[in-house]
Amino acid sequence: MSGPDRPPLPPFTAETAAQKVQGAEDAWNSRDPERVALAYTEDSRWRNRDTFLTGRAEIVAFLTVKWERELDYVLRKSLWAFTGDRIAVRFQYEWHDAAGQWWRSHGNENWEFDAHGLMSRREASINDVAIAEGDRRLFGSRPAEEHGQDIPLR
Repeated sequence: MSGPDRPPLPPFTAETAAQKVQGAEDAWNSRDPERVALAYTEDSRWRNRDTFLTGRAEIVAFLTVKWERELDYVLRKSLWAFTGDRIAVRFQYEWHDAAGQWWRSHGNENWEFDAHGLMSRREASINDVAIAEGDRRLFGSRPAEEHGQDIPLR
């Protein structure tokens, strides 16, 4: 049993896929592992870089450590493509480490959803680029008037 529905539900349209992407961006920007994990099935399977996870408990543990290491994390996601129950996303996020070095992380994700709108599979490939603090461009959650805007390649 997956639990209650988490709209929008598949099959996705351009509008509902974009809503799903913005909802994920908003949740991840909360940096609340428990909140984020509720978007995934109880047995969700992940690949995040070189880490493989199964289930919400592992997701919560992973995100807790991630946000202890990736300080002042701010994320932007862009819809890349979608089909019935799958969405592809490009994303960038900025953060700094404990030494104060700022990073911009670039990545792609492939998502698969169950009939209840919960993500059952997530595969993320991510690369980190060191940036100067003055080169940051992400400051806090995306304002509503910027929802749906694409993110630059660099």
